[in-house]
Amino acid sequence: MSECIDPIVGKILAGWRYDISGLAPEMCADYDDHFSACEHCRSRQRLHRTIDIALIVLASVSGAVFLLAFGVIRHFEPRHTFWLELAALAGFALSALIWLVVAVATPAPITMVDVAKIGARHVHDHLPAEIRERLPEELRLKITGS
Repeated sequence: MSECIDPIVGKILAGWRYDISGLAPEMCADYDDHFSACEHCRSRQRLHRTIDIALIVLASVSGAVFLLAFGVIRHFEPRHTFWLELAALAGFALSALIWLVVAVATPAPITMVDVAKIGARHVHDHLPAEIRERLPEELRLKITGS
């Protein structure tokens, strides 16, 4: 793996877990320039966003499985139903809490919105001109960003 081209800036960014989404635009410009020039920090940022999104997906799947378990327990009514239902609901609550903590403490939702905007822009660019012109102006501005 390559080394950071500016170790001081790299350490600052690492301390923030490579998240510059909440910074003032004036400060972001310098860090954006660093990201465009430094493969090391760019790959670390990508790794951290992948971990954040994977945690959100895993917590979502886990919550869905606990809800499914709760439904199965309610349907089949095995022995010790109350304790099994309680365990399923506790598992769902823990999954929801983890999902919430990851969503609040990391820039993963912002990253996912950016990815969705890129996808929408890609679809918009491939639409026939007559359909593109029928889109409302405010939607076109949101999609294209200009």
